[in-house]
Amino acid sequence: MLKSAWRWYALAIAVIALDQISKHWVSAALTYGEPVVFTPFFNFTLLHNPGAAFSFLSDAGGWQRWFFTVVAAVVSVVLVIWLARVSEKRYEALALALILGGAIGNLYDRVVLGYVVDFIVVHYQDYYWPAFNIADSAITVGAVLLILDMLFGKDKRHD
Repeated sequence: MLKSAWRWYALAIAVIALDQISKHWVSAALTYGEPVVFTPFFNFTLLHNPGAAFSFLSDAGGWQRWFFTVVAAVVSVVLVIWLARVSEKRYEALALALILGGAIGNLYDRVVLGYVVDFIVVHYQDYYWPAFNIADSAITVGAVLLILDMLFGKDKRHD
């Protein structure tokens, strides 16, 4: 069980590495708040998010940094254990590995920097989706895969 989980832990580590490399590159290459436009609907803009998803509680005065740090750390421990238990279930394990890698990628930022580095911006005309990063993308893809696996996976039980 644990032996087969290592490949999924390796995927989580790869997500963390890709996330951190991209954030370091963007932080070094871009000026804060100035977009680098690639298409009419996509750009990179270096932003710092001290809150959670969609900048939730970003202006709460600082306590949210430690709250979200504790939440992310607890969730990461739960994911490590959960992943070890389901490592033979390919889609569930893939989903959990992506979520774990993304959670730890953003956790690292929050602990070391006090905020999460975001830079990917997608928009339609003047309607902007909140900026995000590779970790956020991995969490989102993992969550969608987890939901799809729960709904349609072979291991779904009909009680």
